[in-house]
Amino acid sequence: MTAASGLLAGVELGGTKCVCLAGTGPDDIRARVSLPTGSDAAATLARIADVLGELRAAHGPFAALGVASFGPLELRRGRPGYGRIELTPKEGWSRVDVLGFFRQRFAGPVGLTTDVIAAALAEGRWGAARGLEDFVYVTVGTGIGAGVIAAGRVLIGEHHPELGHIRIVRAAGDAWPGNCRFHGDCLEGLASGPAIAARSGAAPADLPADSPVWDLVAHALAQLAHTLVLTLAPQRILIGGGVALAQLGLLPRVRAALRTSLGGYLELEQLGKGLEQFLVSPGLGALAGPLGALAVAADARREPV
Repeated sequence: MTAASGLLAGVELGGTKCVCLAGTGPDDIRARVSLPTGSDAAATLARIADVLGELRAAHGPFAALGVASFGPLELRRGRPGYGRIELTPKEGWSRVDVLGFFRQRFAGPVGLTTDVIAAALAEGRWGAARGLEDFVYVTVGTGIGAGVIAAGRVLIGEHHPELGHIRIVRAAGDAWPGNCRFHGDCLEGLASGPAIAARSGAAPADLPADSPVWDLVAHALAQLAHTLVLTLAPQRILIGGGVALAQLGLLPRVRAALRTSLGGYLELEQLGKGLEQFLVSPGLGALAGPLGALAVAADARREPV
């Protein structure tokens, strides 16, 4: 296949693993390769570049490359450090120029955004947010993040949203200090995968569905949803990520906690067709993130970064 025919490459650069894709969308994934995200950024990026070279050799040239990276990222064009990872808890990755690395090694258009914004773009293009102008994609995994689409555009102000670190109203009687290295009991410090493990002593995938810890996690996530409903007024909120997708009983608990939290202030049925269609799982499932990188590539092809 030639680049002119539209083959895209995507890299989901996560804090734990990287996923490299070749394809054009969810129905056309030619290859998918996963590798660990090590603490040696230069070595990890070099391995990703090698994988992309192997995919190009096997499937032909790419029309564009999209990179969906953990953050925080500098995404304001024209600013010093544009395309760079800022101060991050991920060892060895602070101040790494991700966009510059790939631009030096790829002749075509290269797009970059956060992994969660990319997932939102994929859901808007192919998934559970198709046809919507205002929605939020939330990922609950190693960290908690949100990609916000407002009036059909990605919301980025002085920085991209960092909703995983908002302060929330704690559940009654819950005094656990949280485990965010910056804020303690912010949303991420209470409801991320590492927080669940630190509180319960078990990995989220191994924690029984009837554990009371899930009620506390649902309460925390409902506080985020409460904030989003009353500030951004989205048409839909999607909750994905490894923790949310592995624990199928979590989303109904979040819906119930959101209803309680709002306390009848809004007629929830007016938020679409009820909470079951307002607060939903991603239509692309676990592929929302990797496919997000392809969505970023598709956008970069039209408007090079």
